[in-house]
Amino acid sequence: MPVVPVLIVSGIALVDVFAGSGMFWLPLLAAGPALAASTNGPRGVLCVGLLAAVLGAALGFREAGPGHELAAVLAAVLAVTLASALASALRGRRERVLAAVRSVAEAAQHAVLKPIPETVGPFRVAVRYSAAAAEARIGGDLYAVVPTPHGVRLIVGDVRGKGLPAVEIAALVLGVFREAAYDEPDLLAVVGRIERSLARNLGPDDFVTAVVVGHPRAGQLEVVNCGHAPPLLIPASGGVFAVEATRPAPPLGLRVLVDEPPCLEILPFAEGDQLLLYTDGVIEARDRAREFYPLAERMARHVSGEPEYILSAVHDELLAHVGGRLHDDAALLLLRMQDDGAEVVPSASEARATAAPEPEGFGGHESVPVVSRTWTAAVGADGGRRSAAVFSSGAGH
Repeated sequence: MPVVPVLIVSGIALVDVFAGSGMFWLPLLAAGPALAASTNGPRGVLCVGLLAAVLGAALGFREAGPGHELAAVLAAVLAVTLASALASALRGRRERVLAAVRSVAEAAQHAVLKPIPETVGPFRVAVRYSAAAAEARIGGDLYAVVPTPHGVRLIVGDVRGKGLPAVEIAALVLGVFREAAYDEPDLLAVVGRIERSLARNLGPDDFVTAVVVGHPRAGQLEVVNCGHAPPLLIPASGGVFAVEATRPAPPLGLRVLVDEPPCLEILPFAEGDQLLLYTDGVIEARDRAREFYPLAERMARHVSGEPEYILSAVHDELLAHVGGRLHDDAALLLLRMQDDGAEVVPSASEARATAAPEPEGFGGHESVPVVSRTWTAAVGADGGRRSAAVFSSGAGH
């Protein structure tokens, strides 16, 4: 029911009756069917146009009788009604096409970015994703969490560029990751599989930044950062800390620029600890004053035992920070350790110590730096809690 257009037409007719100004107000009756074209289908537009024509004819005969002026008014109302009905039909067709495109985009998103359950192995998981192309609902950011015989493994990454080419590369990375995560006991070998696949399929200017995380045993996480924003570690004891790579590595697809493999970080991760992985669309989001979104500060403000609540609060603040619409794809993935009784599988360093020699190359027997960190908390003189990272590095340690 075109309520608003009918009210407008009725209001114009009442103004004409009480104003008593002849036919001065009658041409405005055409506003009714014109407005109905934006809210209703062709049938609603024709009904409003017919109402406007009938009221216009009645008022015109009452005030001036038949004449050229009345004929011109009625002709204008009928012309606007027909044009509005055609515009309404075209709008409806475009909306149906857009709905079909959205359904295809949603199917593609579910195929590429598969829904992640709230619980994966010993972790509680929460995800928030916003594509820059809001109508498409999918972009170049990627994430996946995979339970494997070697422990839970996950990836969060960002493809250079936007649109369909970025989606194609994201699908390629996720497909290789899901397969390699099951096959390879060594997390660096998983990264190597992705690197080799991208080297064969990427253009000269394309690359993917990514963080690959593995949980080989209770109380430990393995992290490989390939040119991506550092994850945020939120220990149960309090605080928010950026896990900076000890030795920066280039993004995936650009390893030809360096001769050394990426560094494997080993982090303590006990019950109640949380790890946030995100893409640069989050930390590079700007407000009207061109200020970046302070992710670490906002995370500290919303830390709780509910990952879903934390990401909902952070995501809402992020959208408010940019004024409601992001200009880049943004993904947030939060892990929370809920059970220390996970199955123990060999860690990366143990696998290298016991494995037979492999051919030389990425993931082979070359010396790969492994950094093991421990997080200790202390109370400062001011009563505040401070944390320090203690780590040792060296090949195979």
